[in-house]
Amino acid sequence: MGSYAALLIVDVQSGAFTPPVALYEPDHCLANMRTLLDGARTAGAPVVCVRHESVGGPLAPSSPGRAIHPRVAPRAGELVIDKRHNDGFHETPLHSELRRLGVSRLVVAGLQTEFCVDTTCRRAYSLGYRVTLVGDAHTTWDTEVLPAALIIAHHNRTLGQRLARVASTRDVIW
Repeated sequence: MGSYAALLIVDVQSGAFTPPVALYEPDHCLANMRTLLDGARTAGAPVVCVRHESVGGPLAPSSPGRAIHPRVAPRAGELVIDKRHNDGFHETPLHSELRRLGVSRLVVAGLQTEFCVDTTCRRAYSLGYRVTLVGDAHTTWDTEVLPAALIIAHHNRTLGQRLARVASTRDVIW
């Protein structure tokens, strides 16, 4: 693998931002993702968007909710990887595309903290990438068990113990 970073935006799709249940601090999270996106583009770092596809609902192939949110939408030539599992690498060309680009470090942001962000970070680590999880650029929803803020804090701490470097948006270096 090469020696530079790529920005990996996980499942930031329009359908996730529609009621009835609101994401935790969606505007703040989108603003931070946009800052990361602008920084990556300025530095010439690859930008990869992972897009979840579900059988039904707002992320189904024919649904307008499947589109990547306009605030972080890819430009022509930037990779979009479709997936059907929590793991952005499972049964997708993500790893081979990153290898082709010479990427050795991933800067990860997106949705949903406890599912696709967590699983993709863990798999990236297992594949040998140096992972930076941007702690203020991923989000989720409240559950019956925990509020979203605690889910995010827990995953930042857990992943940051061994599997990823956790950084704030302002501390990401390309």
